Amino acid sequence: MMRMIPLAFALLLPIPAVAGDMAGISRDAVEQHIMPRYAVLDDTSQALAKAASQTCDVAAPALTDAYDAAFDAWIAASHLRFGPSEAGDRAFALAFWPDTRGITPRTLRTLIADADPVAASAEAYADVSIAARGFYALEMMLYDAEIQALGTPEYRCALMQVMAADIANLASAIRADWQGGYAEKLAQPGADGPYRGEAEASQELFKALTYGLEFTSDTRLGRPLGTFDQPRPKRAEAWQSGRSLRNVALSLASLGDLAAILAQGDPGLQTRLQDAFSTALAEAKTLDDPVFAGVAMPASRIRVEALQQSIDSVRDIVRDDLGPSLGVASGFNAMDGD
Repeated sequence: MMRMIPLAFALLLPIPAVAGDMAGISRDAVEQHIMPRYAVLDDTSQALAKAASQTCDVAAPALTDAYDAAFDAWIAASHLRFGPSEAGDRAFALAFWPDTRGITPRTLRTLIADADPVAASAEAYADVSIAARGFYALEMMLYDAEIQALGTPEYRCALMQVMAADIANLASAIRADWQGGYAEKLAQPGADGPYRGEAEASQELFKALTYGLEFTSDTRLGRPLGTFDQPRPKRAEAWQSGRSLRNVALSLASLGDLAAILAQGDPGLQTRLQDAFSTALAEAKTLDDPVFAGVAMPASRIRVEALQQSIDSVRDIVRDDLGPSLGVASGFNAMDGD
């Protein structure tokens, strides 16, 4: 499951020393970061829907590889929680996690027990609880032995197929909305749009970066780490599919790309960010613990903590240096909607 970690590390290419001005930041982010990621998410999600339509064998590489490719694409875009991804709760429908109350398995058990006809079409399935939609619900269908033992094979197959089709529809809708005008509004902010100037557009992008770093450190790593006396390895993201560390590495690589764009006007800051991201990715690359099972053992737990500390070092540079360079006020919280 760790075959993608070297690739994620390679994605963090040396950052060119570009002395760009503020006016180019949002344009470059749209053209070089946002649109390519949503294009890949759309394309891989369509491929996932096609694979699911052809086989429901949970052991079939054609299905699991397509799932991994689409999930990889989502992780690379998952920090972009604004605009089209937030319309209609699309991001939550793609990625309902963390599920602190176990709603996803309960909802899936009910759907399967009732052989709910909502699985007959993706259009109908769009109205079900978001807990039963997206990559984490499909993960349970593909990897959870308890869920795989429920109901009939025919209904479970129909449910997997409609989930994959729903994912494809969501990804396509997000991409279409970006292409349909939102990209231009962010790339060319103005008085009549959601971003009245380059400063507001850059702040939106800064929020995406800080949110992604915060989520990766505090949630992707913080949840399984728990406390020293009470580690929680089974709270790791996507542990059933063996993707926990993989998601961290992919997120870091993508966030490093965005950070380079935001810091393009300060080559020295770019270099510091590159070095900090490279350190964090190196920690991930050498951590042979794909689902963070080692958090329960002191000798290996310290390596997961070291990875978290490396990410937090990136967060410090982003907060203390990148934020002020973009004119983002101190005290800014990534989780705020303002």
